[in-house]
Amino acid sequence: MSRNLLDQETSPYLLLHKDNPVHWRPWGPDALAEAETSGKPILLSVGYTACHWCHVMNHESFADPQTAALMNELFVNIKVDREERPDIDQIYQAAANVLGHSGGWPLTMFLNAKGEPFFAAAYLPNEERFGQPAFKTVLTRCSEIYKDQPDAVTNTNARVQDAYNKLWNRDLSGVFDAVTFDSIAIHVGQRFDTFYGGLTGAPKFPTTGLVELLWRGYLRSSVPQFQQLVQTTLDYMSMSGIYDHVGGGYARYAMDETWFVPHFEKMLYDNALMIDILTLVWQSDRLALYRDRIEETVTWVLREMMVEHGFASSIDADSEGEEGKYYLWTEAEIDAALMGTYVQKFKDTYNVRREGNYQNGRNILHRIGPQSGYAIPEADAALLKRQRDLLLAARKQRTAPMRDDKVLADWNGMMIAALANAGAVFKKLEWTAAAIRAFEFVVKVLGDGDRLYHSWREGKRQHTGFVDDYAHMARAAIALWEATGDKNYLSYAQRWVHVLNEHFWDVQNGGYFYTADDSDPLIVRSRMVFDQAMPCANGTMVTVLGKLFHATADNAYRDRTNALIQAFAGEINRAYISMGSYLNGIEFILAGVQIVIVGPIANAKTHQLADAVLGRSLPNKVVMLVDPKETLPEGHPAFGKTMENGQPTAYLCQRNICSQPITNPVQLSQILLLPARVAQQQQMQAQQQAAMQPAGRA
Repeated sequence: MSRNLLDQETSPYLLLHKDNPVHWRPWGPDALAEAETSGKPILLSVGYTACHWCHVMNHESFADPQTAALMNELFVNIKVDREERPDIDQIYQAAANVLGHSGGWPLTMFLNAKGEPFFAAAYLPNEERFGQPAFKTVLTRCSEIYKDQPDAVTNTNARVQDAYNKLWNRDLSGVFDAVTFDSIAIHVGQRFDTFYGGLTGAPKFPTTGLVELLWRGYLRSSVPQFQQLVQTTLDYMSMSGIYDHVGGGYARYAMDETWFVPHFEKMLYDNALMIDILTLVWQSDRLALYRDRIEETVTWVLREMMVEHGFASSIDADSEGEEGKYYLWTEAEIDAALMGTYVQKFKDTYNVRREGNYQNGRNILHRIGPQSGYAIPEADAALLKRQRDLLLAARKQRTAPMRDDKVLADWNGMMIAALANAGAVFKKLEWTAAAIRAFEFVVKVLGDGDRLYHSWREGKRQHTGFVDDYAHMARAAIALWEATGDKNYLSYAQRWVHVLNEHFWDVQNGGYFYTADDSDPLIVRSRMVFDQAMPCANGTMVTVLGKLFHATADNAYRDRTNALIQAFAGEINRAYISMGSYLNGIEFILAGVQIVIVGPIANAKTHQLADAVLGRSLPNKVVMLVDPKETLPEGHPAFGKTMENGQPTAYLCQRNICSQPITNPVQLSQILLLPARVAQQQQMQAQQQAAMQPAGRA
């Protein structure tokens, strides 16, 4: 190959490198074949559009003719967008850890012609700096090792492959003990920062799965320490610098332990997760802060993240070559934008300083401080809202960071589910409508019969779907079914789960592989239960399968749920801190409550009953809106239940037993408000054996 081939791609990240003098190739059999025939090793570079250090390495090294010439001479060079090919990224991030590197992005890997790694690095400067070797030095050294030390390369390949087998192909099964739930919540709580929330230390990521785990602990036990940790985390995230107080939305993470200095990139999935957890906690405490952050974040999504009817992936951290420039303000810029308003009020509230509170006299807006409290008079809140709108208008005159506008099935699924749920809870029909349009768009552009593709941009879809795509789109379909009562959504979820069971299930060890059995093979087929930036599909699928069982009374879903839980239960005591979505799913299976509302969908009293349910924080609920003409499956606990005296009627069903009919929304709300009882906890534990029995023994 004698040229850069990335101009044929659609990924915005890959297109950023299309004019490099490096002879880049996309990942594929042609690139591997070239390495085989040329005898050259492979240089694999993995990054993504919103990654600051990816841009730095691009400008310093990949755009440098001298460095590019060395790369072209010594290597077959492959560029990968980690968002477009998470399967590749996952495999080589794990390899980097085995080779003594922490991973991250940009990821720089050196491989043999089969794709097996022998050296790992991340960002490397073009010249030696801060104790890091120059990129050109590493290039030369890795080429020499590959040519002159074949045995060492082979041994390293074998070591990585052995690590893969131990990580993804070993037996992780076990028996889950329901008694451990509260002890796990305590252990997680001990890892949280009591002053600022989140896991102790820096940098700090949202880790919403663990926040939900603590919230569930509070709802089970009424122990106030769990509630305090959750609210401290959400309060600081929502008041400090990681939140964009002008435009809405949360940054990917904070660089410090107080959530003050964000890494300014915004990711679709983070904001979907934040909408979800804030909604769940708001349903209990009705805090205005959480309601406002949800509304502002959804407004940002609908204003800045739409791609036709779907959602873009991310917004870059950099603009004009500088990280965060778009979001920072000098005092003079604030004064100019807010001229004619009560400027000092804004500066006091958002901690704007003449000398700046960040770098070079600039300010990160935040509301942590004695004059920044959220409980303020209505007139002050209205003034601040007007001033934020003025700043947003002023900010739009700046050079905006790049938006990565590819549409990913899994990330869209997460936002669709968040909007469907929040739209129902807050009675925002426009949010639910946006979720419906996005769902239909993903099905249209990424659907192929019952199969899904992963990525779409500018009319072109790429890469057969991964387990995350099916899991999160199935979850989105179920969320829309619960919100609307439309069983067509339930049908989509069933079809996608069928694909997962047919093409992704690990027959030997249980659980779902990351890739399908008919996808292009890589050097290993991964199978994970650990949450990373996103909830793990195997964790998400515990809840998806459980809800499908409740909806259909099909024992095949129950059996597959039990098999999935058992497949990874042996890891809980060792790695619970990374298993939030899986543990939350297990609690749903053990304590799930079906709330069946029988009544015409168009009847106002049907919606009054639904609103009573949505007014409570119930992470273990399944809401079923059932038309009186509809017949539930015979195995369903609400089979044969009808409206009471011709009125829409609710039934609470748990473990195949349903309550007496409830027609009064106030009564329903009061019943759902009852705190957890010790007897209920004991009952849950007593039922654990039946719920967790192996497939086929029900």
